[in-house]
Amino acid sequence: MTTILRLPTGPEQLTLPALLLRNAEDHGDLPALSWRAADGGGWTTLTWREVRHETAVLAAGYGSLGVERGEQVLMMMGNRHEHWLSDLALGHLGAVPVTVYGTAAPGQIAHIARHSRARVAIVEGERERERWEPLLADATVPLETLVVVEPGAAGPHRSYGALRATGERLRSDEAFDKAWREIRAQDPVTVVYTSGTTGDPKAVPLTHRVVVVNALALDRVVELPDHVAHICYLPFAHIAERMLGIYLPVFRASHVHLCADTAAVAATARDLHPAQFFGVPRVWEKLAASVRAALARLPEEQRTAVEAANATAREHVACRERGEEPSAELAAAYREAKDTVLDPLLSLAGFEQLVWTASASAPMPLDVVRFWAGFGIVVMDAWGLTETVGVFTTNSPSAFRLGSVGRPLEGLELRIAEDGEILVRGETVFAGYLRADGTVDGALDADGWFATGDIGRVDDDGYLWLTDRKKEMIITSTGKNVSPALVENTLKEHPLIGQALVHGDGHSYLVALLVLDTEVAPAWAAARGLDGDPAGLPEVRAEVARAVEAANARLNRTEQIKRYRLLTREWGPETGELTPSLKLRRRVIRDRYGDLLDALYEESGT
Repeated sequence: MTTILRLPTGPEQLTLPALLLRNAEDHGDLPALSWRAADGGGWTTLTWREVRHETAVLAAGYGSLGVERGEQVLMMMGNRHEHWLSDLALGHLGAVPVTVYGTAAPGQIAHIARHSRARVAIVEGERERERWEPLLADATVPLETLVVVEPGAAGPHRSYGALRATGERLRSDEAFDKAWREIRAQDPVTVVYTSGTTGDPKAVPLTHRVVVVNALALDRVVELPDHVAHICYLPFAHIAERMLGIYLPVFRASHVHLCADTAAVAATARDLHPAQFFGVPRVWEKLAASVRAALARLPEEQRTAVEAANATAREHVACRERGEEPSAELAAAYREAKDTVLDPLLSLAGFEQLVWTASASAPMPLDVVRFWAGFGIVVMDAWGLTETVGVFTTNSPSAFRLGSVGRPLEGLELRIAEDGEILVRGETVFAGYLRADGTVDGALDADGWFATGDIGRVDDDGYLWLTDRKKEMIITSTGKNVSPALVENTLKEHPLIGQALVHGDGHSYLVALLVLDTEVAPAWAAARGLDGDPAGLPEVRAEVARAVEAANARLNRTEQIKRYRLLTREWGPETGELTPSLKLRRRVIRDRYGDLLDALYEESGT
């Protein structure tokens, strides 16, 4: 639990502006927000006192545009300081900041613009400006004003620099104070539009109260250093980064390091050596692949030493997982393994000082969790939805089960319906989706339960184990239900297989598309003296075949893969196969590779 917190009022009455004032008063000289220049130079840092000053300046600037209390303001920017500060500034006006995914399709942008009734949108640069400009001329869209952040990219629209200059000129401490003190805990702090992979995005309104209540509950199960650093790289349109990158840092008075390019996350970790790190499963998979590739290049003697240290670390983690105190001998062996082998290796990635690591968003492959346990890193898998303000269940350092997503936070309830669907209830569960007219379409049943759409089970100790999304379950032609995530994660246990999609709805057997890991495959080939494109090497293809055979041996007959196709190009958000939070867009992949999937069901399919 954070030890430095002073709550200005009772938790039920707290707002983000009240917490920001607390930070400026109690921790004003401590770092709050850091970012790198576009050229990759050194860090620029604002203290909490400076953050609050910038918030007041920008609030006056946005106020000069006529932004009013209660209205949504749309933003399409990466993880940059203008985004972070604008979010807080709009909140101090009582307005509702809403981030739109940078990868959103034109139809989704138009839908959100209509649904939100926003008159102002803040966009990053020329590329975003050109995507939003047509909406200004659309009579069905209320949008009136674009603010463009990048210098020189505004064209005929308002520039962020000019808006800030106006705010500096008009800023009034009295007006700023009056505006935020009128905000109540039950007022919306944001509206999150779900990613909309299967239709128009839905609007989830979240209040100051539920954000603070969730932050308090999380803080009770997580022990972190005071003013801990956070590497902020996931999109702010996702509830995970809104909580981790904005709301929790304000609540904890911690230090946010903005990472505008997800490709630079590993380099940022090496630079900062953070005490905490959050990654969605794909991030942990990629980091594990990088470490595996590096280990494969070590001489055999060093690899043997690492493997022995890994075994000791896993034994130590297993003891903690059982709730047992490690023996003196095991504790000593683990300390020696960390000091002499594991920490020197982890320091190369900037991970040797980690005390809290976590994941969420999708089922975490168990082999990845066990891989990191071999370095003494227990990835605390969590689960939740936008509709539950993010985290609903989580593992904690004092109570965890590898492969599960933990137990409900304090004050929250869950149960499993007859068909396996997870139902949740509690103060941080939203009431319903926001309609375009501002009313709420209730989503809870008569007893206050929300049907999450996820399938899972609860073990005898109260830990939740995810199976899959209900709508993504495969139903074969024989009527058998199969979790594609279970099969995909089993296939990905072999390091050569970086990504997998399982297909088979309405068919008598399953097929798969497999993608070689772009880091491990070259290292695997080089370690065996093989030259050339790994995808074209018979030895690599034979190893993939053995990997599929080994996975099938661990699956029941219905879950086994009968045929597959090996692909070489990695899937990503930029090419549309992954969401911005790095989850599979199954429909996109099935549509894009439909001919290949069909061929796997033909008699000649291979």
